[in-house]
Amino acid sequence: MALPASFLDELRTRTPLPAVIGRRVKLARSGKQWKGCCPFHGEKTPSFYVYDDGYHCFGCGAHGDAIGFIMQSQGLPFMDAVSQLAAEAGLDVPKPTPEAAEAERRRLGVVEVLEAVQGHYQRCLGLPEGQAGLGYLLGRGLTGDTIARFGLGWAGDRGTLTAALARQGIEADQLTQAGLIRRDEETGRTFELFSHRVMFPIRDRRGAIISFGGRILGAGQPKYVNGPETAVFSKRRTLYGLNLAREAVRNGATPIVVEGYMDVIAAAQAGFTGAVAPLGTALTNEQLEELWRVSPAPVLCFDGDGAGARAASRALELALPMLTPQRSLKFATLPSGEDPDSMVRKGGPAAFQAVLDAALGPSDTLYEMVRGQAGDATPEQRAAFRTRLIEAAARIGDKSLAAEYRAALLDRFFASRSRPAAARGQKWDKKRSQLGLPGGVRVPRPILQHNNAAPERMRILTAILLRHPFLLNDVAQAYNALALDLVLTRVRTAIEDWSESAETLDSAGLMDHLTKSGFEQDVQHVLAGAPMPLPVCALPDAMPAEAESGWWHIFGFLNEALLREEVAQAEAAAARDLTSETWRRQKALVEALAKIRSGEPDGVGVADA
Repeated sequence: MALPASFLDELRTRTPLPAVIGRRVKLARSGKQWKGCCPFHGEKTPSFYVYDDGYHCFGCGAHGDAIGFIMQSQGLPFMDAVSQLAAEAGLDVPKPTPEAAEAERRRLGVVEVLEAVQGHYQRCLGLPEGQAGLGYLLGRGLTGDTIARFGLGWAGDRGTLTAALARQGIEADQLTQAGLIRRDEETGRTFELFSHRVMFPIRDRRGAIISFGGRILGAGQPKYVNGPETAVFSKRRTLYGLNLAREAVRNGATPIVVEGYMDVIAAAQAGFTGAVAPLGTALTNEQLEELWRVSPAPVLCFDGDGAGARAASRALELALPMLTPQRSLKFATLPSGEDPDSMVRKGGPAAFQAVLDAALGPSDTLYEMVRGQAGDATPEQRAAFRTRLIEAAARIGDKSLAAEYRAALLDRFFASRSRPAAARGQKWDKKRSQLGLPGGVRVPRPILQHNNAAPERMRILTAILLRHPFLLNDVAQAYNALALDLVLTRVRTAIEDWSESAETLDSAGLMDHLTKSGFEQDVQHVLAGAPMPLPVCALPDAMPAEAESGWWHIFGFLNEALLREEVAQAEAAAARDLTSETWRRQKALVEALAKIRSGEPDGVGVADA
């Protein structure tokens, strides 16, 4: 039974070959592919290589696709192998019907017609009638070998194609099925789709011609025309040049997505043989899937103008839900007014290589893209910027990767937001002055004690402030002196942002703000993310004095010198003006220092010597 090629293509697309072969062969990564010992002949040194869409043994010569591997390894006939893989992929094997057989016959007939048309267009390019097209291609810097390799041709006057193929026994109806003859809906008359155009054959990933694209010379619109959808051609599933790029990428070429036919051809002639292009439309899901079958991280190359920025934005929006730890992208931006073709002709391969070397990963691209859309000059813009970063990360389907993106994007956001320690301390000068403490901002001293308990102590200090944020008035400068990890730094900055506008420093208001701002996971990490339980001073029902004394006690194990300074300043302030607030602060600091001196543990770890 002959199965439709479209079904077999879908089956191969849905079948991850490394996973299928990995059931019988121990595979290990080897660059962009996998390798192992061949299951079809005895060997001790691996020479069996597995790609996304095929395998090859350099020892015995065995090769094929997923269907071929099942047939060879299990001794199954073709239909049994197909049925097994289809069941695993969730596909129904088409039943043999006269209609299906006729559709497959027509499809094969279309491919044969297109091959004949390709021969005609190529011949015309070398005839006097095709000299305009040949001159255009040579003028663009293409060599004769490149023109032949890509099968470029020329479509002359309308009617010449029909007449030439009629002599080969190909009728007008067959040309219509192949998408080369169109019917005018108003007049009912038929006409050849292409005339006076340079012709680019469009091939599927295996190299079979499935359609054509044509470029007009001189005035006229549209400049490029692609063939219509047919039994063999789907524009959204096809990438121009993929048949040649697949093999090139296997041999080490960089997979690059550019914008058009000439970009692909010029890039390939300059040595960038992994170049492909969509067919006049934005990238589609199906095209991304094809790219990832070739490489886990292809480079998308866009023009540096507004249209290129919009194309990059659309591509990233499309790709986000499809990203996984094994499937990523890179984004390269060309200088304004340049394309790969012009860059190669002006600056040679090195100029284009420099653009590829500067390509950004999707995380960096997403950050810059959202910042450009939301802005970051005002508090309102930064709030919108942060929200959109969180929303963008949430669109990634793979939950573990989404969490990593969220963390990476927010880390960068807060890194751009963070201020020098001296500047952070200025906010608290007024309050310290009210308490009778020395004014001016001190340069924080580094943490003097480094041990395994230090990260846990920093987490607990943050937890105390989440439950008792009123302490910020007294502890902010000391807290800002701590070298926190990335998660705690994000929380610290968020607390500072909230405190600048909060009317009351209460835990309920702070927690509500953090939740609405997308910090639920970070807060959970602080309050319940470590193996050790929080001490009493960090619990919600701790008395204010208990929380304050506990905070300074734990801090003293991290930076005793700074704690001593705080004690001295509090005692001096109390001597000048012993208000209830200065007395409470002095008492908490003195108690904490006394505990440090006596070696009383803080509940986090053993007392530090």
